[in-house]
Amino acid sequence: MPRSLLPIVAVFAAAAALAQNAATPDAGAKKAAPQNAASQDVAMVNGKPITKASIDQFVQQLGQPDTSELRNRIKDQLIEREVFLQEAQKRGIPDRADVKFQLDFVRKTAIIQNLFRDEAKKHPITDQEIQAEYDKQKAAQGGKEYHARHILVDKEDEAKDIIDQLKKGAKFDDLAKKSKDSGSASRGGDLGWAGPGAYVKPFSDAMVKLEKGKFTETPVQSQFGYHVILLEDVRETQFPPLDQVKSQITESLQNRQAQAFADELKKNAKIQ
Repeated sequence: MPRSLLPIVAVFAAAAALAQNAATPDAGAKKAAPQNAASQDVAMVNGKPITKASIDQFVQQLGQPDTSELRNRIKDQLIEREVFLQEAQKRGIPDRADVKFQLDFVRKTAIIQNLFRDEAKKHPITDQEIQAEYDKQKAAQGGKEYHARHILVDKEDEAKDIIDQLKKGAKFDDLAKKSKDSGSASRGGDLGWAGPGAYVKPFSDAMVKLEKGKFTETPVQSQFGYHVILLEDVRETQFPPLDQVKSQITESLQNRQAQAFADELKKNAKIQ
């Protein structure tokens, strides 16, 4: 479902059952009353049944392992909700205009949610699509990762002075305390592992030319100031195996697909 509908879906999860029961307080009881009703009712609240069928539906919707503990929790919640609903009905709350609006909103939300579920079922994400997206992301990550440190200052002369001190044997960690980049300054200028694309171009261009253990002997200018860069190490890109990220990729593709479906519907709608 597109991101614009996600808050609505969250509302549905909490309110759908309440909406149905409050809108038609007696319908559920009538439908859930087979000839052997006593064997199907798990509880009674002021003469109103809590049915096994309603618990079955909640278990199915939750998608969790069907255990007696889960069923007991659901039963307790349904009993509690029925107590509240009966009190609300006594007060005429379901007949209020604002409540009717809320119930209609939830009903429409449920319909919209199931529209997108139906569309997802018609166009399931395939293993080939997942693999293609995985390969695309892996290629975008680049072939190598760099472990770099840097010291960032405002003026070129400051950077040159730092380079001179490094040439004389000063420790990079100590000089990094002067860095404008407060986030890395406390770690000796350490930027961790990242691909070249994680940095602005002047920085990455200078970094990839360095040998391991070497620092830039001329200041590197970017929009942030002047950098002195030390390259600690280089390694092949560490990309997680497909099994570890398959669910995230699938969700991303589903969201993208749902957004495209939503955009197409709005494009084809006559909106005046």
